[in-house]
Amino acid sequence: MHNGMRAFLHKESKMEITNNSPYYVKLAFKFLVIFFICYFIHVSKTILIPFSFAVLLAVLLLPIVNFLEKKNFSRALSIAIALLITVFCMAALIYFLSTQIARFVDDIPAIKKNLSDHFVIFQGWIKEKMHISFQEQNEYINQQANKLKESGTGYLSTTFFSITESVILLIILPIYTFLILYYRDLIRRFLFMVFRREHGEKIANVIRSSKMMIHNYILGVLIEMGIVAACNTIGLMILGIKYALFFGVLAAVLNIIPYIGMFTATLFTVLITLSTSTHSSDILWVIIIMYGIHIIDVNILMPRIVGSKVRINALISILGVVTGGALAGLSGLFLSVPASAMFKIICDQTDDLKPWGMVLGDDTTSYGKGKLYQRIKNLKFKKLPKSPKDQSA
Repeated sequence: MHNGMRAFLHKESKMEITNNSPYYVKLAFKFLVIFFICYFIHVSKTILIPFSFAVLLAVLLLPIVNFLEKKNFSRALSIAIALLITVFCMAALIYFLSTQIARFVDDIPAIKKNLSDHFVIFQGWIKEKMHISFQEQNEYINQQANKLKESGTGYLSTTFFSITESVILLIILPIYTFLILYYRDLIRRFLFMVFRREHGEKIANVIRSSKMMIHNYILGVLIEMGIVAACNTIGLMILGIKYALFFGVLAAVLNIIPYIGMFTATLFTVLITLSTSTHSSDILWVIIIMYGIHIIDVNILMPRIVGSKVRINALISILGVVTGGALAGLSGLFLSVPASAMFKIICDQTDDLKPWGMVLGDDTTSYGKGKLYQRIKNLKFKKLPKSPKDQSA
């Protein structure tokens, strides 16, 4: 009995020392936790990525499932109908993209010819300005081509692995989504039971806020994609650019990746325009139109349609995209923004993490107002005496 009491007091003293640790120790511990979380995501990405996409899809389909259940459909049948609607929409999008790609493949010989013509002109410019002969240029190109052939096996294996991952994701995603929606009440009860009872209200707020954020974010992204696709397609059609519809939709899809996606889509459109058009001015107009639409999207559409649902500042968005890509590849780029928003919601509901929630957000209205601002604000001006003319009037 005495030894047990001594062990208990020793444990309590250790806890007291931990709670009274210096701030830099607590901060280092938090950074260490973040590091291990990132490492866990990188190691377990083959499991976490399909599950994360399934959670997003489940939240998006939840209103449809609830509506069907209110109409006296069984839960399993309601989920199956919602998934069939999703599969139909995805099949329609894939069919549209495949038809556009088929047209693009048919024109590959003409594209090669235009590219070779532009390449000859570019080689002549290099010879004239940099005094590098055609023979030296061709030798350098052949060296790089041989290096590319040597590393071709690695590229093929990487491509095969990526295709295999995509197929597995498409197969397992509906299964995960079905099970998450079917057992959603069980998952909710588990989250309430795993934490202390006094934290029940905060857990409910996190679940409610996360569900609303994900649902509104996905709907906002879909609306934004439609507007961007329409604007890009109309602009490219006015210029007479070939495959305008394909490039407009491609730019809208890649625009899901913040700040990086539109740049990639513009670069790809410029390269194809260079190979299909004989007018150099078309390239300049393509850049102007797509960049102009991107500016409108970032400053008007994104804050009003998507930004108000997520409330993540631009710096964190870019860091999240880069980190997500480094940890989980292309899927990490897509999941980075909603994951950052969910982390912000958790930080806002946790007292010790509220400063982190503040730095993740975009609320800057109460900052940047120092002593000079307060002095000017509190400055009282004396009223000037009225002139004789004003008094007579």
